[in-house]
Amino acid sequence: MFQTLKNAFKVKEIRNGLLFTFFVLIIVRLGSLIPAPGIDTAKIGGALAGSLGETASEMLDAFTGGSISRMTIFALSVTPYITSSIIMQLLTIAIPALEEMQKDGDEGRKKITAITRIVSIVLAITESLGLTIGFGRSGLLKEYNAFSVTVIVITLTAGSALVMWLGERISERGVGNGISIILLINIISRIPSDMKSLWEMFVSGKNVVQMTFAIVIIVGVILITTILTVVLNDAERRIPVTYAQKVAGRQRMTGGHATHIPLKVNTGNVMPIIFASTLMSIPSIIINLFGIKVTSTVGNRILEGLNSNYWFRSGYPWAYIGLAIYILLVIFFAYFYTSISFNPLEISQNLKKGGGFIPGIRPGKPTQDYLNSILNYIVIIGAFGLMLVALIPIFFNGRFGANVSFGGTSLIIIVGVIIETIKQIESKMVVRNYSGFLNQ
Repeated sequence: MFQTLKNAFKVKEIRNGLLFTFFVLIIVRLGSLIPAPGIDTAKIGGALAGSLGETASEMLDAFTGGSISRMTIFALSVTPYITSSIIMQLLTIAIPALEEMQKDGDEGRKKITAITRIVSIVLAITESLGLTIGFGRSGLLKEYNAFSVTVIVITLTAGSALVMWLGERISERGVGNGISIILLINIISRIPSDMKSLWEMFVSGKNVVQMTFAIVIIVGVILITTILTVVLNDAERRIPVTYAQKVAGRQRMTGGHATHIPLKVNTGNVMPIIFASTLMSIPSIIINLFGIKVTSTVGNRILEGLNSNYWFRSGYPWAYIGLAIYILLVIFFAYFYTSISFNPLEISQNLKKGGGFIPGIRPGKPTQDYLNSILNYIVIIGAFGLMLVALIPIFFNGRFGANVSFGGTSLIIIVGVIIETIKQIESKMVVRNYSGFLNQ
């Protein structure tokens, strides 16, 4: 990776793209330090956890780089755009008009991108309005009236729109996917404070043996989780495909080459975890936003079971029911997301039209059935790998109180974005070298 970056800085075009990306990220982080007007930022962190629930607030805090817990002008960051993109992906499957638009090439994708922007703005307005009203009812606004609410909503919405625009500029003039790069830098910005918390909790004030043991455990867990994430991100099952030779023109033979279909083990990437975590946090969000008081023991235990902070914690055996629900949701969404991103029927039809076939498998329906069986096998492996990466930090949080925002979800995003960005830089270097060869 470092050698790739070193070589990339030797190329003027890529170097300028990297410097532009770095400059934009500085702007994003500076905006994450400017507080929004009219909010008592000193009390906002605890109130946010109370309004959204600890699980949701921790995830949002990681995705926004701590901006939402400080309620800065970039408090919403790229979260409305990410939510909008997920919604559009799901609607593309459900609405035929959007599906046709997606198949129209660049023009169709431009239209979908424009719709995604509009949905992002609507979501930003809705989220900022809900947060502002919730803070106003909790007495966290300096003045709770229509004017102050309007100013805060406009500020937060404009901040989210600006971050979205900056992300698109990175995609156009910088390196990598702009929204993903901003999400990456937000998550990384939280790592120093998380490491400080771990140091103060498990290392500081201990004797030499305890300090050494704690440091080895912390470093070991981080390394093991990172290695598992890299393996999970790159793992794929390659299905061999052979194309039959055809006669074209004057006895000229075409085809006859072999290739493969790459089936990623973790097709859904981090989406199953995000979907599952969001669903698990919805009851707490509704209860806190509407001020519903849960007085029954059963109700409190249900809420504790849905909160990942209680999983693996001694004295809360009922929380394991929530853990089981979480595991089932991750498996379900892993299958669901794979089904909307990979279509065995379409693949088998394209192979048949192109004269391709899987060795030992007949074209058509048998090929579709074979791909489905392989897909079902690797999706369950990917789902369990995803759960393992996600549950390692949750386990140490429940057992030892190592409560940090830098969890399995964040690590999967970090590894995925870094790998994809490095691949994009390498492809640009290959294209440049190829173009230079043609010019010579």
